[in-house]
Amino acid sequence: MTETADLERRIEHTFKNRALLDLALTHRSATIDSAVTAPELTNERLEFLGDRVLGLCVADLLYSHFPDEPEGNLARRLSSLVSRETLFEVAEQLDLTTYVKVGGSEGDVEHRTASIASNACEALIGAVYIDAGIEAAKKFIVRYWQPLMKAVVTAPKDAKTSLQEWAQGRGLPLPIYTLVESSGPAHAPEFKMSVSIEGFEPVIGHGASKRVATQAAAAELVKVLPQ
Repeated sequence: MTETADLERRIEHTFKNRALLDLALTHRSATIDSAVTAPELTNERLEFLGDRVLGLCVADLLYSHFPDEPEGNLARRLSSLVSRETLFEVAEQLDLTTYVKVGGSEGDVEHRTASIASNACEALIGAVYIDAGIEAAKKFIVRYWQPLMKAVVTAPKDAKTSLQEWAQGRGLPLPIYTLVESSGPAHAPEFKMSVSIEGFEPVIGHGASKRVATQAAAAELVKVLPQ
């Protein structure tokens, strides 16, 4: 694994407990050859914690930065800012895939998926939180998420909402979403969801969760609909 001093400089946090940083950068596949792949030997538990810390800190940022926006707008902004896509964007800024310890076919950089990088980003947040508390974690989050938050002037609409509004505006039935296929290992699942709307061919979206695949399918269909 690449020397992590540069990563610590980028997040502006030097770990007191360096084992936490190493754990945050250890993907489940790196322990697959162990006699027992124990959860405490991978970054999955830190990812779980980091997801919650990120959500709280981003919600706090949004609440302060947009004092006049209703709850619905704040919720859509939050959903966008804590999405897999945004996490991957931050992970790329940190060059995180060069630090993540993976195994098997995922050992090569070119095979490291967006899911692995975004999960590691959440795990890193969790590790900073345990190492130094909420203020240290918030400092990291503000550094990378605040510019993304400020770049979006109006609250984003998710693709499912846009598609639903398009159908309702034309008196059509609501879109129908169907799971087409789920595949891949537990640590890197892949889902295919289709969406159909009356009068148009179904469109398929891919993602690391049903929710992400559903949004991807809706986004693809929105692109081809007449406006």
